[in-house]
Amino acid sequence: MNTFPKIIPSLRTQHITYAIRDILAIANERKAAGGDLIFLNIGDPLLFDFDTPPHLIEATYQAMKERHNGYSPSEGIGIAIDAIHKQAVADGIVPTDILITTGASEGIDLALSALVNHGENVLVPSPGYPLYNALLSRLLAEGKPYILDENNNWQPDIAHMESQIDAKTKAIVLINPNNPTGAIYTEDTLREIIKLAIKYHLVILSDEIYDKLILNSQKHISIASLNRDIPIVTFNGISKCYLAPGFRIGWAIISGARELTEDYVEGMKKLARARLCACHPEQYAIPAALQNGLSHLQLPLEKLKRRRDLTVEMLNAIPGISCQVPNGAFYAFPKVDVPISDEEFVKHLIRETGVVVVHGSGFGPFPASPHFRLAFLPTENELEKAYSRLDGFMRKHYGA
Repeated sequence: MNTFPKIIPSLRTQHITYAIRDILAIANERKAAGGDLIFLNIGDPLLFDFDTPPHLIEATYQAMKERHNGYSPSEGIGIAIDAIHKQAVADGIVPTDILITTGASEGIDLALSALVNHGENVLVPSPGYPLYNALLSRLLAEGKPYILDENNNWQPDIAHMESQIDAKTKAIVLINPNNPTGAIYTEDTLREIIKLAIKYHLVILSDEIYDKLILNSQKHISIASLNRDIPIVTFNGISKCYLAPGFRIGWAIISGARELTEDYVEGMKKLARARLCACHPEQYAIPAALQNGLSHLQLPLEKLKRRRDLTVEMLNAIPGISCQVPNGAFYAFPKVDVPISDEEFVKHLIRETGVVVVHGSGFGPFPASPHFRLAFLPTENELEKAYSRLDGFMRKHYGA
């Protein structure tokens, strides 16, 4: 008889969820029963007809051939840091420090872990990428959601943002362009957020991983380019705009007055040293990416614009569904008029049609009305098939 006690997971794991992948359990049920699946849930371009630029692969391969396969400096290799610095300056940012990380996700982890204590909180957009709440749960801290206003092109609601600030608030998270809505924030919005950061002495954590995936004439503005004094950490990487998500290479750019950030940055560097380094050979893809322009995006952006337009047109033609036009990234966040929760709606949709999307509440409590997120990365034929199934599902179950 086994007398060994059952292992109890730590308290920090109890409230960690990640809806984008958690929903796959429902998809696997349908697959096991012999049903087909159309995946619109994961933002990985390489699962579809997009390819990593050959010069990134070649740079990594050459680095391996030249025996750059051991540990790198914990903060990253010099030529990659130099390339990031040059790009940041071109974007109007004046970096004080740069850390190369295992994807932008690790940069976010380092920034939060070095900043937030047990019981403190950080303002996070709702809807917004669920990584932030997962990391804050692990830190036994709180993600306090602020509203993105669907009636104002998903811009942050500044008044609601301010109402969420209290004595334990340490930072404001921005995701611009936003995941899951595809919104790009205006300069006026960004300047209002800077005013709040100054008023309440808050760090700004700006996730700009989709900054080159702009699907209209609107210009993406990095918030750090609008103020060179306050502490801002800007996250980016090669996963999305350079079509290399599996390389797991990103970076964190720290800007603002050095006397304000130096202790905080040293905390981030301590954490970086403790994990040794980011992937070494793949760091050589950074200068290859940043120094060779954006010609690799011409065809992908053409595809994404067509697929975005098809998505908006077909979804808005389905009674009971409405979809705003996303201007950045490759996500849409449609609203559905159904008498059940969005999670139950999505589960029912997957089980019956095989169209795999993610329930909107997995991205935060606002908006309260049912929504779901989809990635319009598949081909037009696949998207048409998925939206036709969704149309049939709505008409069958909700009289649409």
